[in-house]
Amino acid sequence: MLNFMPQIPIAQWTTDFVGWLTSTFSFLFNPIKDHFGSFMAWTANTIYSIPPVIIILLVAGLAFFITGKKFGLAAFSIVGLWLIYNQGLWEELTFTFTLVMLASVLSILIGVPVGILMSKSKTADALLRPVLDFMQTMPAFVYLIPAVAFFGIGMVPGVFASLIFATPPTVRLTNLGIRQVPTELVEASDAFGSTGQQKLFKVELPMARTTIMAGINQTVMLALSMVVIASMIGAPGLGREVLSALQRAQVGPGFVAGLGIVILAIIIDRLTQSVNDKK
Repeated sequence: MLNFMPQIPIAQWTTDFVGWLTSTFSFLFNPIKDHFGSFMAWTANTIYSIPPVIIILLVAGLAFFITGKKFGLAAFSIVGLWLIYNQGLWEELTFTFTLVMLASVLSILIGVPVGILMSKSKTADALLRPVLDFMQTMPAFVYLIPAVAFFGIGMVPGVFASLIFATPPTVRLTNLGIRQVPTELVEASDAFGSTGQQKLFKVELPMARTTIMAGINQTVMLALSMVVIASMIGAPGLGREVLSALQRAQVGPGFVAGLGIVILAIIIDRLTQSVNDKK
């Protein structure tokens, strides 16, 4: 009874549209794939060339000072990173960290300005809110399709998919944080003749700092959660080891690689939270 109308060719329309985008903007996608991919590989290889003991001590020292000279996270960082090195996964760790770091930085560079725009413009807020809803509700696997179509396989499409998946929290919480700044403070800054730029950087952003940092923390964690999914399109790192173990039903290697991801996630999460807690 429901077949009285022909099927709407949504799949074909989508295929044609992505194909048009890929061919039309190949002048943009190809340089990004080549140059940004080379930059990511250079970054990962540079980090890998540093002796692991130096990296471990640097991370431990950073954790010690950021947490207010507490030894807990520093000790965990030393033990956790040494364990990853001991299991022969140090190179995979560097690639995973590079992917997460670059995806997080790009998400923050895009997310904070967009969040500020949404907080200042009701029109932008109304237009972008459905886009953010779409980005957050779409299954992460779906982002791999346009990523591969635009950039092939490797780390670049992994960063692209992570960028789409991880950006919304920073946008939403930047918007929320600025909107929650007390009206009295905004009116006082206006009364003292502050320009819009002065009001933003000296009043609104400092007051919204805690909320914005919470969004950044969520963005970094979401980017890290994409490492296993990104390995399905050729992104190297700990995620590839998990995927390989899953395909071969190797419980032990899969557990070790997964443990490495958990250790990295805990260190990054505690560091970003400690930055937010410092006044």
